[in-house]
Amino acid sequence: MNALYSLLAVLALVVAGFASGENESARMILAICIPYIVFVTLLVGFCYRVVRWALAPVPFHIPVTCGQQKSLVWIRSAKIDNPSTIWGVVARMASEVLLFRSLFRNNRARLSGGRLILGDSAALWLCALGFHWALLLILLRHLRLFLEPVPAFVNSLERLDGFFQIGVPPLYLSDVILAGAFTYLIARRFRDPALRYISLFSDYFALFLLLAIAVTGILMRYLTRVDILSVKQFALNLAAFRPGAPQSLSTLFLCHLLLVCTLAAYLPFSKLMHMGGVFLSPTRNLANNSRSVRHINPWNAPVKTHTYAEWEEEFRDKMQAAGIPVEIKNGAPDA
Repeated sequence: MNALYSLLAVLALVVAGFASGENESARMILAICIPYIVFVTLLVGFCYRVVRWALAPVPFHIPVTCGQQKSLVWIRSAKIDNPSTIWGVVARMASEVLLFRSLFRNNRARLSGGRLILGDSAALWLCALGFHWALLLILLRHLRLFLEPVPAFVNSLERLDGFFQIGVPPLYLSDVILAGAFTYLIARRFRDPALRYISLFSDYFALFLLLAIAVTGILMRYLTRVDILSVKQFALNLAAFRPGAPQSLSTLFLCHLLLVCTLAAYLPFSKLMHMGGVFLSPTRNLANNSRSVRHINPWNAPVKTHTYAEWEEEFRDKMQAAGIPVEIKNGAPDA
Protein backbone atom coordinates (compact mmCIF):
# COMPACT_ATOMS: atom_id res chain seq x y z
CA MET A 1 0.00 0.00 0.00
CA ASN A 2 2.89 2.37 0.68
CA ALA A 3 4.15 1.81 -2.85
CA LEU A 4 0.68 2.38 -4.30
CA TYR A 5 0.08 5.59 -2.36
CA SER A 6 3.48 7.00 -3.29
CA LEU A 7 2.94 6.12 -6.95
CA LEU A 8 -0.45 7.84 -6.91
CA ALA A 9 1.10 10.92 -5.30
CA VAL A 10 3.74 11.15 -8.04
CA LEU A 11 1.13 10.59 -10.76
CA ALA A 12 -0.94 13.41 -9.24
CA LEU A 13 2.09 15.69 -9.53
CA VAL A 14 2.52 14.68 -13.17
CA VAL A 15 -1.13 15.43 -13.92
CA ALA A 16 -0.84 18.77 -12.10
CA GLY A 17 2.22 19.63 -14.16
CA PHE A 18 0.50 18.92 -17.46
CA ALA A 19 -2.62 20.78 -16.32
CA SER A 20 -0.54 23.82 -15.34
CA GLY A 21 0.91 23.97 -18.83
CA GLU A 22 -2.57 24.42 -20.29
CA ASN A 23 -3.58 27.30 -18.02
CA GLU A 24 -1.98 30.71 -18.35
CA SER A 25 -2.25 31.69 -14.66
CA ALA A 26 -0.98 28.32 -13.47
CA ARG A 27 1.86 28.52 -15.99
CA MET A 28 2.99 31.85 -14.59
CA ILE A 29 2.80 30.61 -10.99
CA LEU A 30 4.75 27.44 -11.83
CA ALA A 31 7.41 29.22 -13.85
CA ILE A 32 7.86 32.34 -11.71
CA CYS A 33 6.72 31.90 -8.11
CA ILE A 34 7.30 28.23 -7.30
CA PRO A 35 11.03 28.07 -8.25
CA TYR A 36 11.92 30.91 -5.88
CA ILE A 37 9.77 29.57 -3.04
CA VAL A 38 11.35 26.16 -3.48
CA PHE A 39 14.87 27.63 -3.61
CA VAL A 40 14.34 29.46 -0.30
CA THR A 41 12.81 26.34 1.25
CA LEU A 42 15.72 24.19 0.11
CA LEU A 43 18.36 26.66 1.29
CA VAL A 44 16.80 27.37 4.69
CA GLY A 45 15.81 23.75 5.32
CA PHE A 46 19.21 22.38 4.33
CA CYS A 47 21.09 24.91 6.48
CA TYR A 48 18.74 24.34 9.42
CA ARG A 49 19.26 20.57 9.36
CA VAL A 50 23.04 20.86 9.01
CA VAL A 51 23.39 23.49 11.75
CA ARG A 52 21.13 21.49 14.06
CA TRP A 53 23.26 18.37 13.55
CA ALA A 54 26.48 20.35 13.95
CA LEU A 55 25.36 21.82 17.29
CA ALA A 56 24.24 18.48 18.71
CA PRO A 57 26.64 17.40 21.49
CA VAL A 58 28.51 14.13 21.06
CA PRO A 59 28.92 12.79 24.60
CA PHE A 60 30.59 9.55 23.56
CA HIS A 61 33.48 8.79 21.25
CA ILE A 62 31.74 6.32 18.92
CA PRO A 63 33.62 5.84 15.63
CA VAL A 64 32.63 2.70 13.74
CA THR A 65 35.70 0.60 13.04
CA CYS A 66 36.45 -2.49 11.00
CA GLY A 67 40.13 -3.10 11.66
CA GLN A 68 42.96 -3.12 14.15
CA GLN A 69 43.23 -0.01 16.31
CA LYS A 70 46.59 1.72 16.63
CA SER A 71 48.36 0.47 19.73
CA LEU A 72 51.91 -0.91 19.96
CA VAL A 73 54.41 0.01 17.26
CA TRP A 74 54.94 -3.61 16.20
CA ILE A 75 51.19 -4.23 15.67
CA ARG A 76 50.02 -3.14 12.22
CA SER A 77 46.91 -0.95 12.40
CA ALA A 78 44.20 -0.30 9.82
CA LYS A 79 44.86 3.34 8.94
CA ILE A 80 41.63 3.78 6.96
CA ASP A 81 39.21 1.30 8.53
CA ASN A 82 40.34 2.31 12.02
CA PRO A 83 41.95 5.75 11.64
CA SER A 84 43.83 7.34 14.49
CA THR A 85 44.73 10.61 12.71
CA ILE A 86 42.78 13.35 10.98
CA TRP A 87 44.18 12.32 7.60
CA GLY A 88 42.98 8.78 8.17
CA VAL A 89 39.51 10.14 8.90
CA VAL A 90 39.62 12.23 5.71
CA ALA A 91 40.63 9.17 3.67
CA ARG A 92 37.86 7.05 5.18
CA MET A 93 35.27 9.79 4.65
CA ALA A 94 36.38 10.27 1.05
CA SER A 95 36.13 6.54 0.34
CA GLU A 96 32.69 6.51 1.95
CA VAL A 97 31.32 9.50 0.05
CA LEU A 98 32.93 8.80 -3.33
CA LEU A 99 33.02 5.00 -3.41
CA PHE A 100 30.43 3.85 -0.81
CA ARG A 101 33.07 1.68 0.82
CA SER A 102 30.91 0.51 3.73
CA LEU A 103 28.13 -0.53 1.36
CA PHE A 104 30.65 -2.50 -0.70
CA ARG A 105 31.71 -4.39 2.43
CA ASN A 106 28.13 -4.98 3.52
CA ASN A 107 26.86 -8.56 3.65
CA ARG A 108 23.32 -9.82 3.27
CA ALA A 109 21.98 -12.70 5.30
CA ARG A 110 19.09 -15.00 4.41
CA LEU A 111 17.61 -18.28 5.60
CA SER A 112 17.50 -21.17 3.17
CA GLY A 113 16.42 -24.64 4.26
CA GLY A 114 16.88 -23.74 7.90
CA ARG A 115 20.45 -22.55 7.32
CA LEU A 116 21.82 -19.02 7.56
CA ILE A 117 23.56 -18.06 4.33
CA LEU A 118 25.76 -14.98 4.09
CA GLY A 119 26.38 -13.33 0.73
CA ASP A 120 27.74 -10.12 -0.68
CA SER A 121 25.78 -7.06 -1.80
CA ALA A 122 27.88 -6.26 -4.85
CA ALA A 123 24.84 -5.62 -7.06
CA LEU A 124 23.36 -3.12 -4.60
CA TRP A 125 26.71 -1.37 -4.21
CA LEU A 126 27.24 -1.14 -7.99
CA CYS A 127 23.73 0.20 -8.69
CA ALA A 128 23.89 2.70 -5.82
CA LEU A 129 27.30 3.91 -6.97
CA GLY A 130 26.17 4.19 -10.59
CA PHE A 131 22.96 5.95 -9.61
CA HIS A 132 24.66 8.62 -7.51
CA TRP A 133 27.48 9.30 -9.96
CA ALA A 134 25.10 9.41 -12.93
CA LEU A 135 22.82 11.80 -11.06
CA LEU A 136 25.78 14.04 -10.20
CA LEU A 137 26.91 14.07 -13.82
CA ILE A 138 23.42 15.00 -15.00
CA LEU A 139 23.23 17.85 -12.50
CA LEU A 140 26.60 19.18 -13.66
CA ARG A 141 25.50 18.96 -17.29
CA HIS A 142 22.46 21.09 -16.45
CA LEU A 143 24.77 23.95 -15.47
CA ARG A 144 24.90 24.86 -19.16
CA LEU A 145 21.34 26.14 -18.78
CA PHE A 146 22.23 28.58 -15.99
CA LEU A 147 25.66 29.83 -17.07
CA GLU A 148 26.75 31.88 -20.07
CA PRO A 149 29.35 31.29 -21.35
CA VAL A 150 29.24 27.59 -20.59
CA PRO A 151 32.27 26.51 -18.50
CA ALA A 152 34.81 24.33 -20.28
CA PHE A 153 34.47 21.48 -17.78
CA VAL A 154 30.72 21.24 -18.50
CA ASN A 155 31.45 20.82 -22.23
CA SER A 156 34.09 18.21 -21.41
CA LEU A 157 31.69 16.26 -19.22
CA GLU A 158 29.06 16.34 -21.95
CA ARG A 159 31.51 15.01 -24.55
CA LEU A 160 32.64 12.30 -22.16
CA ASP A 161 29.05 11.34 -21.34
CA GLY A 162 28.16 11.03 -25.04
CA PHE A 163 31.44 9.34 -25.96
CA PHE A 164 29.84 6.45 -27.85
CA GLN A 165 27.96 8.81 -30.23
CA ILE A 166 24.94 6.51 -30.44
CA GLY A 167 21.98 8.07 -32.27
CA VAL A 168 21.01 11.69 -32.84
CA PRO A 169 21.05 13.39 -30.43
CA PRO A 170 23.85 11.31 -28.90
CA LEU A 171 22.79 8.90 -26.19
CA TYR A 172 24.22 9.85 -22.82
CA LEU A 173 25.75 7.01 -20.84
CA SER A 174 24.54 8.61 -17.60
CA ASP A 175 20.92 8.29 -18.78
CA VAL A 176 21.36 4.57 -19.40
CA ILE A 177 23.05 4.00 -16.03
CA LEU A 178 20.41 6.03 -14.21
CA ALA A 179 17.53 4.11 -15.82
CA GLY A 180 19.16 0.76 -15.05
CA ALA A 181 19.90 1.72 -11.44
CA PHE A 182 16.33 2.91 -10.89
CA THR A 183 14.97 -0.34 -12.28
CA TYR A 184 17.12 -2.41 -9.92
CA LEU A 185 16.47 -0.31 -6.80
CA ILE A 186 12.69 -0.36 -7.28
CA ALA A 187 12.60 -4.06 -8.23
CA ARG A 188 14.73 -4.88 -5.18
CA ARG A 189 12.16 -3.38 -2.83
CA PHE A 190 9.37 -5.41 -4.44
CA ARG A 191 11.37 -8.64 -4.70
CA ASP A 192 12.76 -8.83 -1.16
CA PRO A 193 9.94 -9.59 1.36
CA ALA A 194 11.94 -8.31 4.36
CA LEU A 195 12.84 -5.05 2.60
CA ARG A 196 9.28 -4.65 1.34
CA TYR A 197 7.98 -5.06 4.90
CA ILE A 198 10.12 -2.23 6.34
CA SER A 199 9.75 0.15 3.36
CA LEU A 200 7.78 3.29 4.15
CA PHE A 201 5.83 5.74 2.01
CA SER A 202 8.83 8.09 1.99
CA ASP A 203 11.11 5.36 0.60
CA TYR A 204 8.89 4.68 -2.40
CA PHE A 205 7.96 8.34 -2.90
CA ALA A 206 11.58 9.44 -3.30
CA LEU A 207 12.28 6.63 -5.80
CA PHE A 208 9.14 7.24 -7.88
CA LEU A 209 9.69 11.00 -7.84
CA LEU A 210 13.26 10.63 -9.07
CA LEU A 211 12.09 8.13 -11.67
CA ALA A 212 9.43 10.56 -12.93
CA ILE A 213 12.03 13.32 -13.22
CA ALA A 214 14.36 11.02 -15.16
CA VAL A 215 11.58 9.81 -17.48
CA THR A 216 10.34 13.32 -18.33
CA GLY A 217 13.91 14.46 -18.91
CA ILE A 218 14.64 11.52 -21.23
CA LEU A 219 11.40 12.12 -23.12
CA MET A 220 12.34 15.76 -23.69
CA ARG A 221 15.75 14.83 -25.06
CA TYR A 222 15.07 11.79 -27.21
CA LEU A 223 11.36 11.76 -28.13
CA THR A 224 9.54 15.06 -27.65
CA ARG A 225 11.99 17.82 -28.52
CA VAL A 226 11.72 21.13 -26.67
CA ASP A 227 12.92 24.58 -27.64
CA ILE A 228 16.26 24.48 -25.82
CA LEU A 229 16.92 28.17 -26.51
CA SER A 230 13.71 29.14 -24.72
CA VAL A 231 14.54 26.82 -21.85
CA LYS A 232 18.01 28.34 -21.46
CA GLN A 233 16.64 31.87 -21.65
CA PHE A 234 14.10 30.94 -18.98
CA ALA A 235 16.84 29.46 -16.75
CA LEU A 236 19.13 32.47 -17.22
CA ASN A 237 16.29 34.82 -16.32
CA LEU A 238 15.58 32.82 -13.17
CA ALA A 239 19.25 32.93 -12.16
CA ALA A 240 19.38 36.69 -12.81
CA PHE A 241 16.12 37.30 -10.87
CA ARG A 242 14.31 38.40 -14.01
CA PRO A 243 11.69 35.64 -14.13
CA GLY A 244 9.46 35.13 -17.10
CA ALA A 245 7.41 32.33 -18.63
CA PRO A 246 7.87 32.20 -22.41
CA GLN A 247 4.94 30.79 -24.31
CA SER A 248 7.29 28.46 -26.14
CA LEU A 249 7.93 26.42 -22.98
CA SER A 250 6.32 23.04 -23.57
CA THR A 251 3.88 21.39 -21.20
CA LEU A 252 6.28 18.47 -20.73
CA PHE A 253 9.01 20.85 -19.59
CA LEU A 254 6.67 22.49 -17.07
CA CYS A 255 5.76 19.05 -15.74
CA HIS A 256 9.47 18.27 -15.43
CA LEU A 257 9.99 21.60 -13.65
CA LEU A 258 7.20 20.88 -11.14
CA LEU A 259 8.68 17.47 -10.34
CA VAL A 260 12.15 18.96 -9.83
CA CYS A 261 10.74 21.69 -7.56
CA THR A 262 8.87 19.07 -5.53
CA LEU A 263 12.07 17.08 -5.06
CA ALA A 264 14.04 20.18 -4.03
CA ALA A 265 11.40 21.24 -1.49
CA TYR A 266 11.07 17.69 -0.15
CA LEU A 267 14.81 17.06 0.18
CA PRO A 268 15.55 18.88 3.52
CA PHE A 269 12.74 16.98 5.26
CA SER A 270 13.47 13.51 3.92
CA LYS A 271 16.04 10.74 4.11
CA LEU A 272 17.71 12.31 1.09
CA MET A 273 19.41 14.65 3.57
CA HIS A 274 22.00 11.93 4.09
CA MET A 275 23.94 13.85 1.44
CA GLY A 276 24.65 16.45 4.11
CA GLY A 277 24.38 14.36 7.24
CA VAL A 278 27.09 11.87 6.29
CA PHE A 279 29.76 14.50 6.98
CA LEU A 280 28.41 15.11 10.50
CA SER A 281 28.03 11.50 11.58
CA PRO A 282 30.13 10.84 14.71
CA THR A 283 30.50 7.21 13.66
CA ARG A 284 32.37 8.40 10.55
CA ASN A 285 34.09 11.71 11.31
CA LEU A 286 35.90 10.77 14.53
CA ALA A 287 39.37 9.31 14.86
CA ASN A 288 39.64 6.18 16.98
CA ASN A 289 42.43 7.39 19.25
CA SER A 290 40.91 6.46 22.61
CA ARG A 291 44.13 4.68 23.64
CA SER A 292 46.23 7.82 23.27
CA VAL A 293 43.77 10.64 24.01
CA ARG A 294 41.41 10.82 26.96
CA HIS A 295 37.85 11.73 25.98
CA ILE A 296 35.67 13.28 28.68
CA ASN A 297 31.91 13.26 28.40
CA PRO A 298 30.88 16.96 28.08
CA TRP A 299 27.55 16.12 29.72
CA ASN A 300 29.19 15.10 32.99
CA ALA A 301 28.14 17.54 35.71
CA PRO A 302 30.81 18.58 38.25
CA VAL A 303 30.70 16.16 41.17
CA LYS A 304 32.38 16.69 44.57
CA THR A 305 34.75 13.80 44.99
CA HIS A 306 35.44 11.96 48.28
CA THR A 307 38.76 10.11 48.30
CA TYR A 308 39.43 7.01 50.35
CA ALA A 309 41.82 8.90 52.63
CA GLU A 310 39.10 11.43 53.39
CA TRP A 311 36.57 8.68 53.93
CA GLU A 312 38.89 6.84 56.32
CA GLU A 313 39.61 10.06 58.19
CA GLU A 314 35.91 10.48 58.73
CA PHE A 315 35.20 6.92 59.90
CA ARG A 316 38.57 5.82 61.41
CA ASP A 317 37.38 5.63 65.01
CA LYS A 318 34.35 3.54 64.08
CA MET A 319 36.43 1.23 61.88
CA GLN A 320 38.99 0.64 64.61
CA ALA A 321 36.24 0.01 67.14
CA ALA A 322 34.74 -2.58 64.83
CA GLY A 323 38.11 -4.21 64.24
CA ILE A 324 38.29 -3.17 60.60
CA PRO A 325 41.90 -2.61 59.46
CA VAL A 326 42.80 0.92 58.46
CA GLU A 327 45.60 2.21 56.29
CA ILE A 328 46.38 5.30 58.40
CA LYS A 329 46.77 5.22 62.16
CA ASN A 330 47.15 8.38 64.18
CA GLY A 331 48.01 10.46 61.09
CA ALA A 332 50.68 8.07 59.77
CA PRO A 333 50.28 5.22 57.24
CA ASP A 334 49.96 1.78 58.83
CA ALA A 335 53.12 -0.20 58.12
